[in-house]
Amino acid sequence: MLVAVAIYLAFASDYFLEPRNLLNVGRQASVVAIVALGQAMVIIARGIDLSVGSVIGLSAVVAAVLMRDTGSETVGLVAGLLTGLACGFVNGVLYTRFRINPFIATLGTLSVARGIALLMTGGIPVTFGGFAEFVGAGRIAGIPVSLLVMIVLAIAVHVFATRTVRGREIYAIGDSPKAASLAGVNLKHTRLFVFAFSGFLAGLGGLILAGNLASADPNLGMGYELDVIAAVILGGTALSGGRGSIVGVIIGALLMALLNNAFVLLGISAYWQVVTKGLVIIFAVGLDGLQRGAEED
Repeated sequence: MLVAVAIYLAFASDYFLEPRNLLNVGRQASVVAIVALGQAMVIIARGIDLSVGSVIGLSAVVAAVLMRDTGSETVGLVAGLLTGLACGFVNGVLYTRFRINPFIATLGTLSVARGIALLMTGGIPVTFGGFAEFVGAGRIAGIPVSLLVMIVLAIAVHVFATRTVRGREIYAIGDSPKAASLAGVNLKHTRLFVFAFSGFLAGLGGLILAGNLASADPNLGMGYELDVIAAVILGGTALSGGRGSIVGVIIGALLMALLNNAFVLLGISAYWQVVTKGLVIIFAVGLDGLQRGAEED
């Protein structure tokens, strides 16, 4: 799909193959891809995190407010990352300790996190700059810093998922929780870890996104959960858990960014982007269901 869309745009638009546009696609994909890395770990472990969009906004707001009130950039950035981590930890606790379905638990924290962000700011964006602005909007040798961060994180998560004991335990839980438990895997600790990891990366994504805009808006990240989940599923990660690759997640994020870029280049109404995202998610989940059904048969 990625190659097909790219080939079509190469013929449909004279601007698509320009280096500036291609780098812009990579920059647009970077935040979705970074957050999707954590979401992939959650889904592989048979969970789902619907709160990432709101965590993006809350983390950015906390960082901006503390940076403004304390005058310390370091305090603000650390607080933003810890906010994301704390939100993920709460999601994990709700799932592992209180046995609340992750869909319902994260749907609740989605609303709570967004509400807190609005309460902290009164609905008014807060100026945000410094190092986060460099990461979000800066370039090194012409390459967006956020794209470089995405590449480094993707490599690190790929190594973690495929070459470490905890990484393989995540796949084992997704494949068969009962078998993993009998093999000595601590289900609660591993599930708590993946949700905390997802929250942390959502917090990082929030700082990068706010830095790119030089403003922390309490509504920042709204709807990003759809892009993130679509990127994960399009990348071949099974909603039933136990299967997925980090390379696939990055390709899925690039495809979502490429579709957004296509609407701009072709002059299509932005409202159709919302429709297309929904159709892409339905298509990806349907394809996964058909494949899983064929394997079971």
